[in-house]
Amino acid sequence: MKSAYELAMERLEKDSPTAKLTAAQKAEVNELESLYKAKKAEKELFLRGEIAKAEAAGDAQAFEQLNQQLSRELRRLDEELETKKEKARKGR
Repeated sequence: MKSAYELAMERLEKDSPTAKLTAAQKAEVNELESLYKAKKAEKELFLRGEIAKAEAAGDAQAFEQLNQQLSRELRRLDEELETKKEKARKGR
């Protein structure tokens, strides 16, 4: 007897089958993930340094703005990565 989860997964697979990626597509997706991991680390390292400076200076407004900027930048990079990965999966 199948669980409700297994039945739901079977229905989902019928509605929208899982796409199989070629080796080239997998390599491109992995390359993109590596590249964006490095971009995010670079941005985070820089902004965390600026945040520490603002905190040390007691500048609460700059501290808050830099934290918000860090969140926006990381979110933007994640969205950019997902867009590029989707293009890679579709074969451009």
